[in-house]
Amino acid sequence: MTRPLSRRALLGATVGGLALASGLSGPAAAAGRPRSAIGPEPYVPLAVGAGGGPAGTDRVHVLKVGPDSAHTVLVLVPGFFGAANDFRQLARDLVASVPGVQVWAVDRREENLADRSGFATADPAAYYLDGHYRSQDPAASAFAARWGLSRTLEDLDTVVRTASRGGRRRVVLGGHSWGATTAMTYAAWDFDGRPGHRELTALVLVDGGVRGAFGGTGDPIHNTPEEVRERLAAIDGGAVFDLTLSGVGLGDRAESTQIWYQLAGWYAHTDPAGRSVLQPRMPDALRPPVPVTNAGLLGALVDAGFGWPNVISVHSGRLAESGDVRGWVDTGITPLSRVATGYAGGPTPAVWEWYWPARLSVDLDVADPYADSDLARSLGLRLFHTQALDTPLYAFQTSYAKGTIVSATREVVADSRVPYAVYETDDGMNHLDPLFAAPAHNTLIHTLAPFLAGLR
Repeated sequence: MTRPLSRRALLGATVGGLALASGLSGPAAAAGRPRSAIGPEPYVPLAVGAGGGPAGTDRVHVLKVGPDSAHTVLVLVPGFFGAANDFRQLARDLVASVPGVQVWAVDRREENLADRSGFATADPAAYYLDGHYRSQDPAASAFAARWGLSRTLEDLDTVVRTASRGGRRRVVLGGHSWGATTAMTYAAWDFDGRPGHRELTALVLVDGGVRGAFGGTGDPIHNTPEEVRERLAAIDGGAVFDLTLSGVGLGDRAESTQIWYQLAGWYAHTDPAGRSVLQPRMPDALRPPVPVTNAGLLGALVDAGFGWPNVISVHSGRLAESGDVRGWVDTGITPLSRVATGYAGGPTPAVWEWYWPARLSVDLDVADPYADSDLARSLGLRLFHTQALDTPLYAFQTSYAKGTIVSATREVVADSRVPYAVYETDDGMNHLDPLFAAPAHNTLIHTLAPFLAGLR
């Protein structure tokens, strides 16, 4: 879903904000069209090349939203620790706005490692917080050391070519945050002499990209040869999964924080006004100081007003000012019920990826200069066609990177054959707002829809 949080140093003033929140009570109803108006939303597997993982992992999944008869398919790649359900509500809103478009949201092969069966039970908190679920042991996961950008892009190529139906449909490739970076690397990648951009009608970058796109966050890219050697040595030593999210303070396993967030979404979605099931079990430092509802707890975990970094927060609302158990009121652009619906997910698909390969983090950092460098080649990164890129491009930025998403994208366009580009900004949004904001307040939808409609 997101790029590294403060570049591997997460929270800062997060906890202090919990004591300051106030507001009205009662979660608002979700905006947007109901599922019945959009049609079936199948979540389908696609077989991909062998990756050396456990049985059942040589496949990716795609969440399809919109008519299968569509002549344009927008393939969306989630960002750092993101998964397909990031895009479900955005996809519904785009399909409702642009006739003839279907959206495919991609789940990478590592999603097959997650045990989400507890979300099909009546008490998922007991299943996950009491240790009944199957955790993926890093010591038994040496295969993940090879799940880097090359593996990801080969898998993504299968998705793109399947979506095109032999060239009979236009394919637009996009992504959010590091998913946008992934889309750009696909476009420049050499697939045995075939440039990735040859398969594409256009590119869509949502708050991410290359060429220093994340420079405005203040978080350095760790891609010097010395840093890369150290990171690869750690992976060879068994640190095969990226542990960035453990910095939140909700557990030290690769999947701990993601489980907590999905649990918070599940209870906020199924019983928003009920007293929080999770609050008594939270670490002291992160527990809200007053009793809250299930919706209130989710709000405390995702709303920017509580001090969470821009990269993992939205503008939703605040807790009630009074009451024995504080509820939630929506005062921002992103109704909490939309976040709850997304985060709740189900057994599949989900919003959070549990086991992000550390090698993929290394490769994406090295790909940031968007150049066929010696370092890139040493890692097997085939960025041979950056200057030949010749597809229309749309770039959208929030307040997250303070303008460098667009400025970096302009550099890419200037050094390529891109025929035209559209640049949009909404500084009133945080990094996750474009994924969940109400359609009436989502600048991404208002500007991306005409871009898609105008493609020929």
